[in-house]
Amino acid sequence: MAPALEPERPTTPSKAGITVTADGQRIIPSSVRADGSARREIRVRPGYLPPEDVEVYKNRNAEAWKNRGSGGVPGAAPVVKPDISKTDANSRNAKRNAARKKAKEEKEKGEKEKEKGEKEGEPTPKSSESPVKVPTPAEEPGSAEATAEDTEKLAKAIRKKIRQAGELKTRKDGGESLLPEQLAKVIKMNELVRQLNALGFDQ
Repeated sequence: MAPALEPERPTTPSKAGITVTADGQRIIPSSVRADGSARREIRVRPGYLPPEDVEVYKNRNAEAWKNRGSGGVPGAAPVVKPDISKTDANSRNAKRNAARKKAKEEKEKGEKEKEKGEKEGEPTPKSSESPVKVPTPAEEPGSAEATAEDTEKLAKAIRKKIRQAGELKTRKDGGESLLPEQLAKVIKMNELVRQLNALGFDQ
């Protein structure tokens, strides 16, 4: 008569740390604590399944329903997000940098031709192309309006500070005690008036 085959025992401990011995008993083996003391071996009663070893039931339909919006609309083209890094300011700066680079290359090319002509003893040929002029911020259209607008904003801010300093000075003259920051504002009042006059605005 052939011997009965034993069921396969797990070679690695379960999530709860349960191992099966050679004689088929389920135990949690003894271990050493951090302080050096030993934990005793614990026998697990047959049929007991700790919560750690219970497999979590996964429903395919529930998972699909949970992730329903991540795949997009079936059959539709994928949505391409616009690149917000390329703004008007960036494109203007890129154009300006390209113009500067081109002007620099033209200048270097002209200098090389000049040196080459001097070495050969021939007059340097005049370039038919005029050098590229890089627009400075002041020469750009609308820059004058921008500076006037900025000056007006600055004057408005200075006027506001002067008004606040005047109110604080009135409070101080009335006998009210002021904080150190408020006193500093009162002291700076004359300086603010000078700044406003320098900008060409009246108080």
